Amino acid sequence: MSGGRWTLWRRPDRPAIVRRSVQVTCAASTGFLVLLHGCGQPVAALYALFAPIALGLLSAIPGTGRKQAFVTLGTLPLAALLAALGTVLAVSTAAAVAGMLVTGFLLSFAAVAGPRPAGAAPALQLFYILACFPPYAPGTLAARLTGLAVGVVLIALCQACLLPGPPDESYRERLADALETAAAAVTDPAHTPAAHLRDASEALRPSRVAPGERPAGPGRRDRALSHAGAASRRILDQLASWTARSGPPAAPDRASATLLDRVARTCAATSAALRTGGQPPAAGPLEEAIRRFQARRVRGTADPADDGPAAGRRRRQAAVLALAESTWIAVVAVGLAAGRHRPPRRTPAPPPHAFFWYADLPAPRLWARRIAGNLTPRSVLFQNAVRVACGLAVARLVAGTLELTHGFWVLLAVLTLGRTTAGATWRAVRQAMAGTLAGAVVAGALLIALGRHQDVYAALLVPGMLTAFTLGPLLGIAYAQGLFTLVVSLVFAQIAPTTWQLSEARIVDVVTGSAIGLLCGLLAWPAGARREVHRTMASLLRSCGALIPGTVDTLLPAPGHHPAPPETLPTLNRLRLAETAFAQFCSEPPANREGARADWHAVLLVAYSTVLGAQRLPRFETTPADVPREASAWTRGTAAALAADAGRIAALFGRARSPAPARPSHGPPPWHGPVPPAVVDLEMWLLGLGRQLARIERSLSAPNGPCGPPASP
Repeated sequence: MSGGRWTLWRRPDRPAIVRRSVQVTCAASTGFLVLLHGCGQPVAALYALFAPIALGLLSAIPGTGRKQAFVTLGTLPLAALLAALGTVLAVSTAAAVAGMLVTGFLLSFAAVAGPRPAGAAPALQLFYILACFPPYAPGTLAARLTGLAVGVVLIALCQACLLPGPPDESYRERLADALETAAAAVTDPAHTPAAHLRDASEALRPSRVAPGERPAGPGRRDRALSHAGAASRRILDQLASWTARSGPPAAPDRASATLLDRVARTCAATSAALRTGGQPPAAGPLEEAIRRFQARRVRGTADPADDGPAAGRRRRQAAVLALAESTWIAVVAVGLAAGRHRPPRRTPAPPPHAFFWYADLPAPRLWARRIAGNLTPRSVLFQNAVRVACGLAVARLVAGTLELTHGFWVLLAVLTLGRTTAGATWRAVRQAMAGTLAGAVVAGALLIALGRHQDVYAALLVPGMLTAFTLGPLLGIAYAQGLFTLVVSLVFAQIAPTTWQLSEARIVDVVTGSAIGLLCGLLAWPAGARREVHRTMASLLRSCGALIPGTVDTLLPAPGHHPAPPETLPTLNRLRLAETAFAQFCSEPPANREGARADWHAVLLVAYSTVLGAQRLPRFETTPADVPREASAWTRGTAAALAADAGRIAALFGRARSPAPARPSHGPPPWHGPVPPAVVDLEMWLLGLGRQLARIERSLSAPNGPCGPPASP
């Protein structure tokens, strides 16, 4: 065996593939053989066979063991409804095509609800596909539903009891680890390396979390956990930056030391609550400590005799304040996830409302926001749903019009071979056609040699399924298609007398489905997320640029003018679209990412920092009564320059020509005397944004791996 094949056998997901193969083989073969040979029910047997294959192989239901079984059983009512709908709409090709278009879009678009619905969607598609093909036989509906129920229950039992696999680490556990690490770093920074802090931060990235444990749903709990995770990542990144620079932990002043002690105790208590499932600590004491700290800073600035801090200490205090504010956000969000801060009906969310806008909204409105936010051609989830629905509808039309034998294989080819880019679809189609041709030749020879000896086919079914379901995912699409062709030949040879023409029909159907899938890939967003990630990131950066001057105007208003804090929800919506596009972009083949010059991770970091500053600064800052003229001029000028930089960099995304060299980062402010704390905090925020924007601009002229680890904030 070649070195490449040995590498495949050493894949980290090999145990999961073998475990899934054993579960599907056991469930599918048991239901099929019992219902066919024991009960004489071929229709029920066919559905009992394909239900475990659909839910165990064609779908990527997240989780292991009981969690996976729970999701599988949860699909049964909808699966039965789709099978019944397909049975009724099989009355005509037009009705079946219309149903395929609607169900195809809705099931594919279900990815907006998170990994669990997205993982089960292909199986649910297959249940409609199986039932919507001729013959129109509503009298078989009971047998179909019986076989479907048997198959779903068997695969759920196998998932829960047969090689269930180790449980995935929950997001709450990772969040508890992160906050525990933060508490240790605040208490004893000398013994917590910066690399350890950054590793703990990276562990909270969605791509590092098992799909079944990601807080990606539209509900209040998932939104709150995701919010807490983002705040915890900021805490760890701030502490890592301190450790690397020997910052505030080195001999902090008394006020800073008091606030840091409160931060450490709050992080530790929140971590303990996450581990035990208890109620997290109240956020009120930490908020009161922040208020006292701010009051002390204001007094120190107003009264030089009261230990007025030097410039370096002022900036260290600003960093301590930012850390405490991030901790406050994390503990409130954890409380919302646990139900502590959930307000009664018709009462506002915990202030500020822009932070926790989701807290007082009922679940239907939260779902409506998620759906409406993705019902746009700029959403890759919408694009994928349209592509899949159109491909399946066209395939059903072609199969019904041409009256192809076993026409559901046409739709199955569209469903399993379609990719988000035309190039990736073509590569999958080439391999699938080669594998199907080889498998059809072997299957045809087998059918000719064995004839009508059904007992031999039954004896070969279990080892054939186990081999196909194990080697196919390990060795690639060509092997999977070829081996699956052998399996379906063994299945249909037991249902009815079959000749080598079954292999011929499968070749025709797979080629037809492959051609339709490739055509849809060429016509509908053939570049995948490559163009969309440029568009969404540019839109996000422009939206962030508009927030910067608005935040400064809120804290340093003109005389007689008191503007409200800038609205951050539109930027948050753009941030979600950008994150989704970026996640798909990184999942596509490397060839599709060639020429991607921008550091997209840095763009997301700019968005996080901008939104957080626009939310937290108006919350905890006091509008200063008197701001030195040079301080006001520098702050407003820097904010305007950063907004212009954000728009200029956004305009460079996707251009073929190399941009001009990046300008130096925005310099320090020109003042040296005491200034109000709000000005110092704005200074730290603006300078940090300037460094991040400069990093993005440098990446445009010196390409990095666009999907590599994020730059340090």
